Amino acid sequence: MDDRLEQFLRSTFRSAGRQYADAKRAYRDARQATLADLPQDDEGRARIVCRRYVERRAVSLDAKVRPACFDPDHPDCRGCVEDVRDGRVETW
Repeated sequence: MDDRLEQFLRSTFRSAGRQYADAKRAYRDARQATLADLPQDDEGRARIVCRRYVERRAVSLDAKVRPACFDPDHPDCRGCVEDVRDGRVETW
């Protein structure tokens, strides 16, 4: 096979793979944020106010509805997760 054709095919498949992964991640993020009934940004991430650092964040939520920045050893993070689950978390 011609080297240029092979390089073109590889780059095309790689690009398609990245687009698929991005779409899959956006779908998962939007689904989790919807399940938690939180406002979302354009990419489907939940828009919350971090209790630990007191700043606005757009974060992905995992299967247990915990923000990606969650630190199980920090009391503010544990309180944030409880607030997300109870629907009391501050949003923007």
